[in-house]
Amino acid sequence: MKSNLEPLKIGEYIAPIPVLQGGMGVGISLSGLAAAVAAAGGIGTISAAQIGFRDPDYDRNPLETNLRVLKEEIKKAKDKACGGFIAVNIMVATKFYEKYVKAALEAGVDMIVSGAGLPMTLPALAKGFTAKLVPIVSSMKSADVICKYWMKKYEVAPDMIIIEGPLAGGHLGFCNDDLDRIDALDFDSEIRSIIGKVKEYATIAHKEIPVIIAGGIYSREDLEHAVSLGANGAQIGTRFVTTYECDASDRYKQAYLNAKKEDIIIVKSPVGMPGRAIRNKFIERTKQGIVPHVGCHLCINGCNPATTPYCITEALTNAAKGSTDDGLIFCGANAYRATKLEHVKDIMEEFSPLQDGGKR
Repeated sequence: MKSNLEPLKIGEYIAPIPVLQGGMGVGISLSGLAAAVAAAGGIGTISAAQIGFRDPDYDRNPLETNLRVLKEEIKKAKDKACGGFIAVNIMVATKFYEKYVKAALEAGVDMIVSGAGLPMTLPALAKGFTAKLVPIVSSMKSADVICKYWMKKYEVAPDMIIIEGPLAGGHLGFCNDDLDRIDALDFDSEIRSIIGKVKEYATIAHKEIPVIIAGGIYSREDLEHAVSLGANGAQIGTRFVTTYECDASDRYKQAYLNAKKEDIIIVKSPVGMPGRAIRNKFIERTKQGIVPHVGCHLCINGCNPATTPYCITEALTNAAKGSTDDGLIFCGANAYRATKLEHVKDIMEEFSPLQDGGKR
């Protein structure tokens, strides 16, 4: 069977394997994972979310520490990427979003990926830099708004667009009502509509705007299905967590390996968004309201430390460090499919266009 996969072309850049590794915070996708994916022919992504949490200066100066460590992680990733492409995922909802974008650009990152809000000012922030600009959308409306605004205000179009579906991990761009009826949600139809709209803007802008699909992509079969809808590739996060190269702790990875399908649930994040995570003792305690409050780490706009039920930064950093009973373990809908640790290069070979398309 002939494969329908092709290398991913983003302007002058070509990724031999059409896979963008998803940005996973806090501390799950840093330079180790990103460099391994990039070196294997994909695009590696560092998550900027509270990236300096392991640094001794973090509690005292979270912003300054995060900005410094972000630059350090980008440099380490690029040094190990064997010429591969390195992206940084920066959520629009991040406090001091503009400072993080500038720090990443100054460090020479190849691509800025931005979701959790509409990155309306990203072209202005990136003016004078060559990094590719890639918004994440979950609806045709948001894709239309971003493309129309960027082209009218800045006379630029996105270099690529990520369509994130309802099976993704972490914070989700859907309301709870949509997630409750996920089985009835025909997201393939929405994907086709978004791709059609992006093609209209690509024609106007006289450039190719590749589209990749995110959320629930775990196997080569999933990737080929995304491409059959008209996409150029896929963003994959969950599959890379259970790799030797992932920056998460061994206990974090083991939580994925132990998870059953019924353990993967939708939770209400303290920052007001629904999220997908693995059921554990921490989540049960949050339902009882017995998670202690801690100081503010300046992470997300709109969070009020005085009223939030728990600190999302503390919950995610505890898990990343290995205290999995005391933290929030974000995951995609297919996390239960992980049964063993893998090497990044073996996963990337599975997704390579050079394979014959056989399902594994």
